[in-house]
Amino acid sequence: MCTLLVIFSVSIHGISAVNYDIVVAAPQHPGSIKFQKVIGGIPFTKQLMGQINNYLWSTILKQNTPADRKPVDVVKVALSDFKGGEAVTVGTLINVSLVYLNDYNGPLDLKKEFMSLLHHEMTHCFQWNGANTAPVTVVEGIADYTILKANLYPPGFMPRGAGDRWDKGYDYTAPFFEYCDTLVPDFVAKLNNMMRTHYDVSFIKTITGKPVEQLWMDYKAKYPGVNK
Repeated sequence: MCTLLVIFSVSIHGISAVNYDIVVAAPQHPGSIKFQKVIGGIPFTKQLMGQINNYLWSTILKQNTPADRKPVDVVKVALSDFKGGEAVTVGTLINVSLVYLNDYNGPLDLKKEFMSLLHHEMTHCFQWNGANTAPVTVVEGIADYTILKANLYPPGFMPRGAGDRWDKGYDYTAPFFEYCDTLVPDFVAKLNNMMRTHYDVSFIKTITGKPVEQLWMDYKAKYPGVNK
C-alpha cells in the first residue's frame, strides 16, 4: 500500500523578471480546501505575488533599477502541513502553514489575512538585512511596515505609540518607522538601502539627523497614554 502525494505547482514570469512558484502539498488537507475555495488558490496567489513584488520595489523599497535590488530569480510559496506558526521564510522560500489557514479565526477575513501574511513574508525575500548583521527586530519591523502601508494591518496589532523600546520588532517597530517616514520621506527605503552590506544603528541618525533614542521619545510623546 502506498500513499500518493499530489503536488500542484505553477511558475510564471512577469514584467518584474522574477519567477513565482507555488506548491500546494496535501491537497485534501482542510487548509488546502480553504486555500482553494476561500482565498482563491494558485491563480489568485500568483497574481498577488506579482503585485506585492512590484509594490515593494516601487513604493516600500524605492528600488527602480535592477542595480538597486537584491538579486532574486524565483520566489516560491510552499503550503504544507506544519504547526507552530503562520509562515516562515528562508531565503526566497516562503513556507505557509495549512494548519494555520484552516484554524485561523482572527480579526481579518481569511483572504485578507493571507494577503497580509504574503506582504510580510515577501518583504523578507527582497529587503536587505545588512548581510545578516541587522537585528531581527529591525528586519521584522520593516516587514510589518509593508503590511501597515498596504492597509492590511490587522486590528489586533499594537496601536501606534505602543512599546517600551523602538527595536521591539514587528508591530511595535513598524509604526515607529512610519513615524520616521513623516519626518523624512522614504525613511524606510533609505534605511533598507543602507543595509545592503552591513548594519549600524547610526544609519537612523544619518537619515533623520536625530539619534534613535530622541526619535523614540518624540514618537512616544505623540501618543501619550499608550504604554502597551
